[in-house]
Amino acid sequence: MEIDWQPLRQIIEDNQTFVLSSHVRPDADAIGSELGLASLLEAQGKQVRIVNPSEAPDTLRFMDPDGRLTTVGKLKSPTELDGTDVHIVVDTSAWGQLGDLGKLMKKSSATKVVIDHHVSSDKLGAIEFKDVKAEATGTLIVRLAETFGWPISPDAARWLYCAIATDTGWFRFPSTTAETMRIIGRLIDAGAKPNLLYQQLYEQRSPARLKLAGRVLSRVSFECEGRLAYVSVKWDDFVETGARPVDTEDLVNECLTVAGTQCAFIAVEQMNRQIKFSFRSRSDTNVSAVAEQFGGGGHLKAAGAMLAGPLTEAVTKVLTAMQAALNGSPPA
Repeated sequence: MEIDWQPLRQIIEDNQTFVLSSHVRPDADAIGSELGLASLLEAQGKQVRIVNPSEAPDTLRFMDPDGRLTTVGKLKSPTELDGTDVHIVVDTSAWGQLGDLGKLMKKSSATKVVIDHHVSSDKLGAIEFKDVKAEATGTLIVRLAETFGWPISPDAARWLYCAIATDTGWFRFPSTTAETMRIIGRLIDAGAKPNLLYQQLYEQRSPARLKLAGRVLSRVSFECEGRLAYVSVKWDDFVETGARPVDTEDLVNECLTVAGTQCAFIAVEQMNRQIKFSFRSRSDTNVSAVAEQFGGGGHLKAAGAMLAGPLTEAVTKVLTAMQAALNGSPPA
């Protein structure tokens, strides 16, 4: 889907101050897109701040060596963002993903822009630049730069590489195309170092994470004649292994390494006893539609949602919905 970027170019040319934001628990696509876009805007002489609803996970702090990222909770006052000309949200277009930041946006008179590739969407009162077929929001930032003839700095190339590489599962997801690899090649030419970035993304795990993975994956369950695999993580698992919630990243994908599985989900109990669900599909089953039943959303093949506990009850609800989706029943 080709995006007409010219309206955004006019917005950029006509304004001076920009705030960039993304979703709660920002991932590498969110952070990489923010940092890449900030670099592009600052090269045009613009003033840019990055303010998110929540902190970046420790595993991605290497992407922000200069401490550019801040959060709503660290603002001196709720009015600190008043007077911003343009507020750009990347990698989400859902109010539920913006947390307390969404409340500030609703009150703000800034021009609002969304750059996103997710299927799930709310009306944020923003000018949207969306391509739901794009493999990552980072891809859209690269396209924006190339459309306008703006060079991508070595730092921006690194973070945009991380954005695209992680959202494609290091280029193994079906969203990866020949054009994906051409873009990646251009980012490498601009300064991205794949071997170093892979080390920083995937080879800095703790012994506690290995212990957690062993414990959790030992209790994977299967339904729908083996087409559905799922697993849950109790808060006690974190306490007893010394692991952190971020250490569950990618465990859901392990469920899809079993022959015959078509879909998988993981349920992770949070400290506040809410349950975070991550859904994956390698079939025609639309897990975004399942997530939307519980106030979440995402992509056709990767989505998420947050449910109230207790863990067992939340898992039962989601399991019923996933079974119905795999068996071809319409959403309830």
